[in-house]
Amino acid sequence: MSHIRLAPSILSADFARLGEEVRAIEAAGADLVHFDVMDNHYVPNLTVGPLVCQAIRPHVNIPIDVHLMVEPVDELIPLFAKAGANIISFHPEASRHVDRTVQLIKSHGCKAGLVLNPATSLSVLDHVMDRLDLILLMSVNPGFGGQSFIPSTLGKLREVRARINAHVAAGGQPIWLEVDGGVKVDNIAEIVAAGADTLVAGSAVFGAPDNNGGYTTVMGQLRRNASAA
Repeated sequence: MSHIRLAPSILSADFARLGEEVRAIEAAGADLVHFDVMDNHYVPNLTVGPLVCQAIRPHVNIPIDVHLMVEPVDELIPLFAKAGANIISFHPEASRHVDRTVQLIKSHGCKAGLVLNPATSLSVLDHVMDRLDLILLMSVNPGFGGQSFIPSTLGKLREVRARINAHVAAGGQPIWLEVDGGVKVDNIAEIVAAGADTLVAGSAVFGAPDNNGGYTTVMGQLRRNASAA
């Protein structure tokens, strides 16, 4: 894989020091800030909204990658775009009109991503590949951080990578392939080998601070192991 992007998820960060935390991951080499939004409706948990996204935006220069685990989804898209999101991804089950939701994201100047849960069929990609900037495969069931990676995701990754490669070979736009859930130092290489180029890591990063409170050591380990795939 030519370029690997690391996207620490602030779901596992210290929310009492969120500005410091996002500055620390950028200083440690993060490519994106992954921002998990849960509504206690689509998923059984409640996290953060546009105001928190707006609050952290001045603290980092890297893109903010917003993952909307909410239903309905369309009403929140303009709010997150205004709050400073660069990428907005959503679950097809949360939209009545997937293509319209993708267009809505792009109309607000953000990159658009579609998120597939472990049991979601790849057929949902059939008619929107030409509009997507990112496909995110969940390697856990959404709702909570700290879960274990579901091994069957590796086969699904290979299938999506083959679809993306065929799409690009036919003249289509590049599409990032992101994985979220249970990504660790000891499994990141096999995840990248299966086709991922963008990796979300929450507890693996924020649970392993350096002595000075930064994350340089664990981010370096993740990147080295990913590059060895």
